[in-house]
Amino acid sequence: MPTTNPIIETKNLGKTVPIANDKLCILSSIDLTIERGESIAIIGASGSGKSTLLGLLAGLDSPTEGMVALHGQDLTTLSEDGRADVRSKWVGFVFQSFQLMDRLTALENVMLPLELRGEKKAKQTAEALLERVGLSHRLHHKPAQLSGGEQQRVALARAFVTKPAILFADEPTGNLDSKTGEQIIELLFELNQEQNTTLVLVTHDAALASRCQRSVQLDAGRLV
Repeated sequence: MPTTNPIIETKNLGKTVPIANDKLCILSSIDLTIERGESIAIIGASGSGKSTLLGLLAGLDSPTEGMVALHGQDLTTLSEDGRADVRSKWVGFVFQSFQLMDRLTALENVMLPLELRGEKKAKQTAEALLERVGLSHRLHHKPAQLSGGEQQRVALARAFVTKPAILFADEPTGNLDSKTGEQIIELLFELNQEQNTTLVLVTHDAALASRCQRSVQLDAGRLV
């Protein structure tokens, strides 16, 4: 039995949005517990609420009912700034669309989270992680000069550079061909194990989900 508190916990979590004269229920009655160091895949058909759930777990969005706690902090009691503060301390992100800053080089993109924290050795730390993901020869290239796979490697380096307690990945191979996607998956799990990060992964890729310790399935906004 785990002796520590779960790193993520939800109770009766729900999200509805107004449409015309009605409400659309995106998520309902989500009870979920994720332990420290665990890797978990959130799977389900398109439109089942996977990305919405990820956004709620990460504090990017607020639920309309229920509770979500991240790293012992009840996100539903915090302001937007308070949630952003929790994310900056504990969370890393990898998205399908890379989300790199176009005007910054690969090195500058990876340095950015460290600089925002005021860390002195941002450059050395970022360089070391870009070397770890095989991009030491691309430090001064901007995203437009990189392939999709290279951009996602930069995004991985940026996500792991702060040694986050939790990494949220939303369809991280969705924009990549299958061979490049496999390389990114290998790298994601290698870095995850090296840093003992808790990994929460949204995917419709069965092969990717099978690499996680467990999967939970959403169907029409409910866990099944």
